[in-house]
Amino acid sequence: MPRSFCIAPVADMNPVTLYRVLRLRTDVFVVEQECPYPELDGRDVEGGSRLVWVEDGAAVVATLRILRDEDALRIGRVASHPSQRGTGVAREMFAFALEQCAALGPGLPIVLDAQAPLEGWYGSFGFTRTGEPYLEDGIPHVPMSNATACGRPTR
Repeated sequence: MPRSFCIAPVADMNPVTLYRVLRLRTDVFVVEQECPYPELDGRDVEGGSRLVWVEDGAAVVATLRILRDEDALRIGRVASHPSQRGTGVAREMFAFALEQCAALGPGLPIVLDAQAPLEGWYGSFGFTRTGEPYLEDGIPHVPMSNATACGRPTR
């Protein structure tokens, strides 16, 4: 069965699918990366927010969220199941999300806070560092932006 790429506001999601998305995020960020933090921060349910996920059969194998900030769209919580890493699913999902951003906020820049080891990966989509590295939950991050992201990697 081929992978399905999905996007929806939380209010329109099947509760079981929402549970699987939040479980994947918690498993990756809180458990695997050992960062106890409030995963449910309220931003998922804000107006203009969308969850993006990839289904392989009934399993959610990757996810991210798109938030609407005052003057930009913000991508965050990019996660893939450990069994899917190296398969290209995260790259395909991220490209799908960038295409969705073009419809959600035409002309708005797209910003994100990348874990520092992934700066080059986001750079392959045209994102560039916009500030100094900083620690968040003990993990080095860098702020990045792409004012002209259009959904396709540059490399």
